[in-house]
Amino acid sequence: MFTSIINYFTSAFEELKKVVWPSRKEVTSHTIIVVISIAVGMMIISLIDLGLFSLLQKLIYQNTI
Repeated sequence: MFTSIINYFTSAFEELKKVVWPSRKEVTSHTIIVVISIAVGMMIISLIDLGLFSLLQKLIYQNTI
């Protein structure tokens, strides 16, 4: 049992040696893209939320007056 566990971790370690890791520049550029995408998505969702909130307020206050 212990032999199979050791073999598993040994082969996993050998596979990690074959991985081509991204450079610092690639990681930085991808991180910036993700942050900008999240910010744009947040703005779009916030504008939709604000519009629906305003519409709902108008519908509620129109019926009470």
